[in-house]
Amino acid sequence: MMMMHSIAVCGAGTMGAGIAQVAASSGFNTVLFDIQQTGLDKAKAQIERSLGIAVEKGRLTTAGREDILQRLSFTTVMEDCVADVIIEAIVERITAKTALFNQLAAINTPDTIFATNTSSLSVSDLSAAIAVNPTRVVGMHFFNPAHIMKLVEVISGVQTAPEAASFIYELALQLGKIPVRVKDAPGFIVNRVARHYYLEAMHLAEQGLADFSTIDQLLESAGFKMGPFALMDLIGNDVNLAVTQSLYNAFAQAPRFKPNILQEQRVKDGKLGRKTGLGFYRYEQ
Repeated sequence: MMMMHSIAVCGAGTMGAGIAQVAASSGFNTVLFDIQQTGLDKAKAQIERSLGIAVEKGRLTTAGREDILQRLSFTTVMEDCVADVIIEAIVERITAKTALFNQLAAINTPDTIFATNTSSLSVSDLSAAIAVNPTRVVGMHFFNPAHIMKLVEVISGVQTAPEAASFIYELALQLGKIPVRVKDAPGFIVNRVARHYYLEAMHLAEQGLADFSTIDQLLESAGFKMGPFALMDLIGNDVNLAVTQSLYNAFAQAPRFKPNILQEQRVKDGKLGRKTGLGFYRYEQ
């Protein structure tokens, strides 16, 4: 097993920022890359706010917070993304992800592990489009918020080398996560099951049986950490809808995976959730 020193995270959205925070908090020198400086600025503010809360609650010392921030760097320059492991958390489009990995392959060694945080795209299809050493492509699916949620799905595609999957599994343990090994399949485990947490909740609201807040409160009282509408707003309605559409197509447009108009209309209107200040709920920016 190769020695692990550095991690590069590509994509400075909510998920990418959370993964970078986890990596730096676990002692790794971490680069967070995004093509937009505004995205990086938001990510830095998100991380600083999260670490500040940890200090206030006594889970982290001020010195510890500064150490974590010292291990983090933010860049819009792709050439800075040279690391032992690269974790992509960019837009949920296979062409974008494969283009990114092929660009990164040109500036990294053939041994660099490429981990995709895809929620539902085929890891096998991703690796098949990588020109150099496709066996080092592995799924590493975190859950929002990444610095709190423990589960990580480690997904092996048909070309994924067992050593690469084992390396990512061990890395997840080092990050303080609970990894599970998953075979490549639409939605993997969690997102395949979770679609109906969201879709059935939207059906209830669409039929006027209860409003968003009531449904969320009831499910939270039943033991869920977050209700479906609050969770969709946290994840981003665009991201959540993309996963639903991916599964809908992967399962030959089975009615049980059909996207709901309530979410489709919000995405069309730019009401993406917390990141835009308006989704199923309204948020202060």
